[in-house]
Amino acid sequence: MSLTPKQRRFVEAYLLDPNGKQAAIAAGYSEKNAAVEASRLLTHAKVVAELERRRKIVSTRSGVTPEMVIAELAKLGFSDIRQVVQWRANVRQVAEDPDTGEPVLEIGNEVVITDSAKLSDTAAAAILEISQTKDGTLKVRMHDKLGALVKIGQHFGMFRPVAAPEEKGKKEKAAEDARAATSSDAWGDDLAFNGARPN
Repeated sequence: MSLTPKQRRFVEAYLLDPNGKQAAIAAGYSEKNAAVEASRLLTHAKVVAELERRRKIVSTRSGVTPEMVIAELAKLGFSDIRQVVQWRANVRQVAEDPDTGEPVLEIGNEVVITDSAKLSDTAAAAILEISQTKDGTLKVRMHDKLGALVKIGQHFGMFRPVAAPEEKGKKEKAAEDARAATSSDAWGDDLAFNGARPN
């Protein structure tokens, strides 16, 4: 028996973005039950088999393996900006006073960007963008470390959704309220006021 049209759409959506709930919504499942449906689909033997089959096809055609993807994500997730930018505070240097021509001591900060020829491949891969402002200042933007680490963690199954607290039934809640009402400290000091004494 082959997959249903909804299951096929789920596989397609999940291959594009491995977010079960979003893939279920894209496949046509109701948003209210999407998380439950995704959980069910991701344990359905035929859906899992189709996902594996399609991943192998993509890997064979592209020459990209899961190991290669994880290695690239690791470059981003474990990157260190100090390999790209160095900075020092309280740098002392001698400058000339423009009015008197006298030497003066200046204290400031220094930021140096590593020459691209000296960057390691790993450090270069972690850079998202380098731009230059009108006044010549260089700006460096690194890739999202947290996002890369989350993706690596998801691949290894490190993150599980937090289960929602179970709702108490009406009978349980009524029994709990009754116990609270009959216990001596349930009322606390709400009725107490200064100067009040028992009769």
